[in-house]
Amino acid sequence: MLPAVDKNRPNAAWIAALRQAFPCEPEVDRFLTRKMARRSGPGYTPVTLSSLCEGIEALLRAQLDHPFAISEPRWLTGGASKLQMAFKLAWCPDGHTRVTTPMVLRMQPAESIVESSRRREFQLINALQGRVAVPPVYWLDNEGDYLPYPALIYGLMAGVTKPTRGVGGAVSGMGTNYGARLRALLAPQFVRDLALIHTRPWADAELDAFEMPPPGPLAVTRQLNWWARVWQEDSVADIPLLTLADLWLREHLPPVDRVSLLHGDFRCGNFLFDEDHGQITAWLDWELGHMGDRHEDLAWVTNRAWGHPAADGSGYLVCGLLPEAAFLAAYEHASGLPVNLATLRYYKVLNTYKTAIMSLATGYRIALGGKTHQDVLVAWCVGIGAKFMEELHTTLEESA
Repeated sequence: MLPAVDKNRPNAAWIAALRQAFPCEPEVDRFLTRKMARRSGPGYTPVTLSSLCEGIEALLRAQLDHPFAISEPRWLTGGASKLQMAFKLAWCPDGHTRVTTPMVLRMQPAESIVESSRRREFQLINALQGRVAVPPVYWLDNEGDYLPYPALIYGLMAGVTKPTRGVGGAVSGMGTNYGARLRALLAPQFVRDLALIHTRPWADAELDAFEMPPPGPLAVTRQLNWWARVWQEDSVADIPLLTLADLWLREHLPPVDRVSLLHGDFRCGNFLFDEDHGQITAWLDWELGHMGDRHEDLAWVTNRAWGHPAADGSGYLVCGLLPEAAFLAAYEHASGLPVNLATLRYYKVLNTYKTAIMSLATGYRIALGGKTHQDVLVAWCVGIGAKFMEELHTTLEESA
């Protein structure tokens, strides 16, 4: 039992007790501890485009040995988690030829609905260059030495997240309706890319920000400890159903036959595509990526919140693309890896548990404390927390 504390002003002893009670991967422990150590500090302070350009210039002066120029800075919309700014950089990447490259600054606010590591995100994107469509990554400011908060810089990719003509989708990609033509083009790429991510050999990749667990329960318990710790850090009231879910998840750890690289938020809304040609141009939002069981990503993809019913009444479309049975069969064919339905149900419980914590604990606390630039959107996420709790109740009942 953790001692009582004002969670808006946690002391060092309470943070130490949290770390001992819920052992996490070293990098996860680092960014969660950083969050709590800074919680009593100021909330999110609005920043200007010019001040961000100054921070980027300071970062690049430490990285480049030739002149460069930043132009056309503008805010990017979308996402409930990170602050993003697009800009153009005139520079000489080969040391000789001057080119202009569209880029994106992706920066954390004071606190985020998903506290995460820019270093892990940087390494994951880099590890998948040439395997799936990802932006090139350039520079990292992991501790916010040059910018107001930790940040990375990567290439700006062309494409849209949802159709601009006809039926689109709701906030954060929920219920995106691609229409029949785009659905037929995007679905095979969607399945193929998930299989390519999960089967990427990771022993030769530069992923030292990740713990590499052997096959077995450690990969699962690290996830459970991560989110149980976040609940303790951010919750404002006890919710018995979440306590029950935590106990059930720990008592029913599934076997892990293979540890894979996971995206963590693989779904509609997190990829860009060329609307005319139906080609996926980039996978984004890697902040929840980690090493674990492929069923965790599969359970996330098949969450009903992302999809919608088929227009012909034939069933529910996973991420608005294809029925669940067809999706799982296509994934098995593309990856060569089997799907265990009992394990899939376990991770549906785990994922719903995580989303409930994000909305009802972290979302509420950062909106109340003025810690994010996305206070309106985060407040909306808090409002759908009841839906996640209802889904958690249902998935627990079905699994039990």
